[in-house]
Amino acid sequence: MAQMTIRDIARLAGVSAATVSRVLNHKPDVDPATRERILGLIKEMDYHPDHTAVVLASNKHHRAPAKLQFPPDFLWGVATSAFQIEGALRADGRGASIWDDYVAHPPPDFRPQTAEIACDHYQRMAEDVALLARLGVQAYRFSIAWPRIFPTGEGQINLRGLDFYERLVDALLAANISPLVTLYHWDLPLALQTRYQGWLHRDVAQIFADYAEQVARRLGDRVSWWTTVNEPWSIAVHGYVLGIHPPHQQDKGQALQAAHHMLLAHGLAVPRIRQHCRPAAKVGIALNLSPVYPADQREATAQAVRQADIWYNRWLLDPLFQGNYPPEAASQAALASVIQPQDLAHIATPIDFLGVNYYSRLVVQPATTPATDLLTGFTSVVPVPEASYSHMGWETYADGLQDILLRVHHAYHPSALLITENGAAFTDEVVRHGQLVRDQRRVAYLQEHIAAMQRAIQLGAPVRGYCAWTLMDNFEWVDGYQQHFGLASVAPHTLERTLKESGQWYAKFIATQRSGAVGDDSSATFAIGQARHNRRP
Repeated sequence: MAQMTIRDIARLAGVSAATVSRVLNHKPDVDPATRERILGLIKEMDYHPDHTAVVLASNKHHRAPAKLQFPPDFLWGVATSAFQIEGALRADGRGASIWDDYVAHPPPDFRPQTAEIACDHYQRMAEDVALLARLGVQAYRFSIAWPRIFPTGEGQINLRGLDFYERLVDALLAANISPLVTLYHWDLPLALQTRYQGWLHRDVAQIFADYAEQVARRLGDRVSWWTTVNEPWSIAVHGYVLGIHPPHQQDKGQALQAAHHMLLAHGLAVPRIRQHCRPAAKVGIALNLSPVYPADQREATAQAVRQADIWYNRWLLDPLFQGNYPPEAASQAALASVIQPQDLAHIATPIDFLGVNYYSRLVVQPATTPATDLLTGFTSVVPVPEASYSHMGWETYADGLQDILLRVHHAYHPSALLITENGAAFTDEVVRHGQLVRDQRRVAYLQEHIAAMQRAIQLGAPVRGYCAWTLMDNFEWVDGYQQHFGLASVAPHTLERTLKESGQWYAKFIATQRSGAVGDDSSATFAIGQARHNRRP
């Protein structure tokens, strides 16, 4: 296993390697706040420097390049979600979700687009399994549409919905692809929103556990990887703080309550799923995580980093792995009012893996006014000087993946980590009458992030697999069809799938990994030291 370096500590602290070296050499010219931050990271990461490392830390030499080679059982996959690709919103007894209602009654600034067809995956499932086989992936992460199984969220089960997912699972297994099932990817049955106010009511947590058990009862003998909830943070913040996603509320207290009930739903579902699965099956949850870096070295900025980290990461990580909310969250009256005895014990039910969805980092500075709740006390630096951005407006920063994986590994000690989403939207170039889609920025993105993931593994992070987001261009929520994340394009009228250059690169890379070869073909392998890194501020 590779050892953490002074440069790694420097990157996490947002300072130069020379500054870390001066702290280790007890130099008095480092300001106290920076010294405290560096020493805290050294302790948290259990870093033990030797004299040679300290001496070399301030020179300009990069780490020696190392070829990318992963363990034979490492899972290479892609990910999708039901509402974004399936279409067939009224087929075979499916009920409506809150997103059906959103596109049917959109806000004034939403382009008139519908997911009624999307990628037509519901009708083209066999074609998409063949596309997965062309990619050579060993895993396919997809979500099950809750309203396909329970059209009103509870009560009478819709067997035709289960039949579809059973056919999908069987087709994947026949193609030697492991199904990675996600039970909830944002498409809450509309009836539960109407009847209970959705995730604001704790009864929905128990209803979710009932739904999860029914799916596991049907598929548990064939599915080995289960994710309960995808990105509870995104659901809570976009739906209850910003109000840009259903149910369009702008109430921070409601966001805390909704997230608590989603975590409770997860905790209640885990043992219900395990009842119907093989002993080796793995159950976890997927969180979108963002490492937070300081814009400068002031003590006030260090406090802003701590505040932002609570909001973006610890708010959900702490209860899942430590059985308690951070004090700054637990003290919020809206959250405290919905926590009942045993809730935190259920939420902290041991899981077999943590899914990490990584897209970008945050660089923060102090707010102009003091913190009054979890979402105040810091502001994001946008744009980050000299940074690279995707078409979505998100900074592309591969080192952040390494940093967040190591942070989670050292602070929470999960049994395993799985990259459940990682990708970027770019403007693709279609040539040769649609037969070739050039997306070299996405190729570089994949290369850089896979290299960052390997560095984290070398430093001890227990990463077991990687799922690129996403298999094909699809319905990107409030952005409709304007943002393209796919490794394959989908023709607007014919819906024909075409592997982009990124999909072709990923297929070659996976083939090389599965063969055990580490060659010099840059289309399939590359040196870590050759991967381009975006610069920090």
